[in-house]
Amino acid sequence: MSEILNKLSGQGVSIWLDDISRERLRSGNLEQLIRDKNVVGVTSNPTIFVGALSKGDAYNAQMHDLAVRGVDVGEAVRAITTYDIRWAADVLRPVYDATQGVDGRVSLEVDPRLARDTEKTVAEARALWWMVDRPNLFIKIPATLEGLPAITQAIGEGISVNVTLIFSLQRYRAVMDAWLAGLEAAQAKGLNLATIESVASFFVSRVDTEIDGRLDKLGKPELKGKAGVANARLAYAAFEEVMNSERWQRLRAAGARPQRPLWASTGVKNPDYSPTMYVDELVAPGTVNTMPEKTLDATAAGGNVTGDTVRPFYEQAWNTMAALKEAGVDYDDVVRVLEEEGVQKFEASWNELLESVSKNLVP
Repeated sequence: MSEILNKLSGQGVSIWLDDISRERLRSGNLEQLIRDKNVVGVTSNPTIFVGALSKGDAYNAQMHDLAVRGVDVGEAVRAITTYDIRWAADVLRPVYDATQGVDGRVSLEVDPRLARDTEKTVAEARALWWMVDRPNLFIKIPATLEGLPAITQAIGEGISVNVTLIFSLQRYRAVMDAWLAGLEAAQAKGLNLATIESVASFFVSRVDTEIDGRLDKLGKPELKGKAGVANARLAYAAFEEVMNSERWQRLRAAGARPQRPLWASTGVKNPDYSPTMYVDELVAPGTVNTMPEKTLDATAAGGNVTGDTVRPFYEQAWNTMAALKEAGVDYDDVVRVLEEEGVQKFEASWNELLESVSKNLVP
C-alpha cells in the first residue's frame, strides 16, 4: 500500500476513483484498488460509460439479452449502467459499513439532457434510486439553476445526492442552501437524517483550462495554473462558514451529516503542470478527491502530501482571484461558460452512449 496515499487518507481526504467499467469489476481490479490504493468510493458519468462500452466484451451477454427482449435503447442504457453501479456498490459495501456510511459510495448521474428541467430530474433521481436499490448510492444531480430545487426535493425524500458541475462560489453557496433545505424537509417528514449523505462536486482543472486560455490572450501568463486551486480553496472557506452556522448546528444535533466538498476534474489538462497538482494543493479534512486512475497512480508514486494545503492559504487564494480580476478575467463569464460547456459535454456523451448501445443491441 502506498505510503503517500496513506498520508493523504490520514489527512482526512477520501480517495475515490473517477472511473467504472464492467471489466474493472469482473477482473477484481476495483477490489484491488480498495485494498492497495486506499480507494473508498467510485464516481461515474456518461463519458466514463462510453469508454467502458468501447473496450472488451464484458457487456455482450447483457446486450444480447436486452436485444432479444426488445428493450428500447433508453431503458437498455439504464439497465446496463445500473447493473455496473449495483455491482460496484456491493464491492464497496464493506467500506460503507466500516465508515458508518460516510464512504463506500458509488455515484450515478441522471440523464444530463434533463439538466434544465427540475421535475424530470427529480423523477429520474427517484427512478434510479429505486432501480439500484443500494444504501451506498449517490444520485448525481447537476448544480444548474433548475437542479437546485431538484436537489432539495431529492434530499427531502431521503435520496443521497452528489451535486455535480459546480464551478462558481456563488452557485456553491446556493447548492449548500438547497442541501440544507432538503434536510429540513426530511426532518419535517420524520426521516432519519443520519442516512442521508451528500457531497458537492467542485470542478477544478476545467477552471484553469478556461482561465489559462484567457490569460494567454490578455498577455498574463504568470497567472496561469493558479485559478483552479484558489477557487477550490475559497469553496472550502465557504463550506466552513456553513458548518459554523446555527442552521447547520440545529440539523447536526438532529443527526445530519455534513455535505462534504468533493474535488472533481482533478486530472491535469496541461502537461506542464505536475500530475498531482490538484491533489497535493487541495488537502483538507473532510473532503473527497475523485481521481482518474492515471492521477491516482501518479499520486501513489510521487505525490507531495505535507499536511493541510487549503486552510492556511485563504488569503493567498483571495489575492489570486483579485489579481485575475485586475488582469481582466471576468469570473462570472468564466463560470457561466464552464457550466454551459459542462452540460453540453455530458449531453453529447449521453447521446454517444445511446448510439453505442443502439448499435450493439443485436439479438
